[in-house]
Amino acid sequence: MKEIKVPELAESITEGTIAEWLVKKGDKVEKGDPILELETDKVNVEVNADHSGVIAEVLKEAGDDVEVGDVIAKVDENGEAGGSSEDSSEKSEQKEESEQKSEPKEEKQEAKKEEASKEDKETESSKEEGGKGDIVATPAARKRARELGLDLSEITARDPLGRIRPEDVEDAAKGSKSEDTKQAAPKQEKKQETKNEKTEFEKPVERVKMSRRRQTIAKRLVEAQQNSAMLTTFNEVDMSAVMKLRSERKEEFQKKHDIKLGFMSFFTKAVVGALKDFPLLNAEIQGNEIVKKKFYDIGMAVSTDEGLVVPVVRDADRLGFAGIEKDISRLAKKAINKELQLDELQGGSFTITNGGTFGSMLSTPILNAPQVGILGLHNIQKRAVVMPDDTIEVRPMMYIALSYDHRIVDGKEAVQFLVRVKELIEDPYDLLLEG
Repeated sequence: MKEIKVPELAESITEGTIAEWLVKKGDKVEKGDPILELETDKVNVEVNADHSGVIAEVLKEAGDDVEVGDVIAKVDENGEAGGSSEDSSEKSEQKEESEQKSEPKEEKQEAKKEEASKEDKETESSKEEGGKGDIVATPAARKRARELGLDLSEITARDPLGRIRPEDVEDAAKGSKSEDTKQAAPKQEKKQETKNEKTEFEKPVERVKMSRRRQTIAKRLVEAQQNSAMLTTFNEVDMSAVMKLRSERKEEFQKKHDIKLGFMSFFTKAVVGALKDFPLLNAEIQGNEIVKKKFYDIGMAVSTDEGLVVPVVRDADRLGFAGIEKDISRLAKKAINKELQLDELQGGSFTITNGGTFGSMLSTPILNAPQVGILGLHNIQKRAVVMPDDTIEVRPMMYIALSYDHRIVDGKEAVQFLVRVKELIEDPYDLLLEG
């Protein structure tokens, strides 16, 4: 019988939740066959069989949390599909039971008699030593009582025959602690009742266990707020120039590159340009050091049914508009289909999140730690805008928000970063010229 264990997944992943078993007890598997899908805090991965044979035993069910190295199933290398392995395991269990039953009954009976006579002798000797015929205690109990300064007459025996044993003495010694515990019990009950009042409902509710990814998202968002001096600054962008450029070039762009020209490539290029001017927003804190990153791996927040993931567009400064759009599309599809790999989620230097796709008008995005900056995009709304010549025009406007870690980024720098993004978006031809 061979064991199947949770394999080493990655340096940063030590546990996961079994999402689905792909095989069942009695199924035949070959070495390397996928047997289950494991949900981690970042991606879903398949666990493969280490040995060929028949699944003899499934030790963990779907929904169970497991750690690297845990045994999750057993494979019978000599078993046959259809339950032979189960039969063989049952036979081995029956054999063990029969062996246990075949032990001589006389030996058990003799052992019981010896134990009983030994206890009787201890009791008789304790009577003689104690000088009090009405108190029956074992020598060990008398010795312990003397050490603790307790009166045997005040100790209650749990033995049906009234014999005081060492554990009775220990219980008596803990009497004061027990009283304290009893006094504290009502307080604990009150606290429990108060807690239950918050969680119990008179009307129907549905309780659903949080997925591994959702638990991690919750934990990381709270940690980001607790471990950083997070602040958000806002600005608004006139999207007229970008929308005009897209309208003029979108058909030609799609024919040439087989991908639509969206807004995200413009903002990605604008962010890279602004990060070059304000490098502290492309940094992170490690201990008492500031690590300034000389690369531009931009995370793109993608919403999925199981929660938010942030795949990374690598070397965004070296990609053209088409390359960025293709990377974003590829990563978004993989995220939705749960096909992202760990290396596609790690190592980003700055993040962009677009709540405008869901209609958000304004928000304060939370940092994607250990990054120190995140740009939030919002819905485009037509608004009356006062122009430089004092005329009023209706323009497509978008609010943008920059959340940053005030520990290393000052307000002046954060505001100027956001202004630079605004300038590049309102004059996108600069982005085209810069590549």
